[in-house]
Amino acid sequence: MKALLSIRGLSAGYAGVPVVRDLNIEVGEGEIVALLGANGAGKTTTLLTVSGILPVIEGSVEVLGDKTSSSAPNRVAKRGVAHVAEDRSLFYDLTVRENLRLGVRKRGAARRAMIDQALEYFPALEPLLGRKSGLLSGGEQQMLAMARALVSEPRLLMVDEMSLGLAPIIVERMLPIVRKIADETGAGVLLVEQHIHLALDVADRGYVLSHGEVTMAGSAEELSADRDLLEASYLGST
Repeated sequence: MKALLSIRGLSAGYAGVPVVRDLNIEVGEGEIVALLGANGAGKTTTLLTVSGILPVIEGSVEVLGDKTSSSAPNRVAKRGVAHVAEDRSLFYDLTVRENLRLGVRKRGAARRAMIDQALEYFPALEPLLGRKSGLLSGGEQQMLAMARALVSEPRLLMVDEMSLGLAPIIVERMLPIVRKIADETGAGVLLVEQHIHLALDVADRGYVLSHGEVTMAGSAEELSADRDLLEASYLGST
């Protein structure tokens, strides 16, 4: 399996102070890798570093074989990385349709085709195309954030806390869509999530971060099978 994302010995953080240390993570084509851990474990820092928003202090980050340590976020995005931030980063005064158009690099009929394809994954958005995104429910906003990422045709999709502020039943409906996206598009997905077992239900592999370091790694089945150790590692008590 070709590695779309390869993180080697990564230390990264803010103002030269590491938040994550010596991370080694890979994401391959068509697979979902869950990045798990409590608040403050370093999950969001990892995604921000891959996106080029935070600098690499030590180690390396490679996306599609190219190092991103000195790349601006727009260049990382052009390589095929889409980052769905935990705040969703929507333009609330713009309509659903306008938000989607902003994510498409193509024009004309090709742009419409990409929007139509994204709406196939999130059909609940279609009757809302003319509504301002600030008037959507939390679940609808998350669907829009995901759809806007998809219209850019990502090779690597990073999703940060998709469940944030959503009812568990909405999360249970959306996570299988992430699985479908990976299977049908071949995109690799790095999924940051606090709902351990919901994430592992759709993931292929997982890493558990605690205090900026990987404390467990393995297949989703392996991590799910040892629930006590997983939860202890998640809480940083191993």
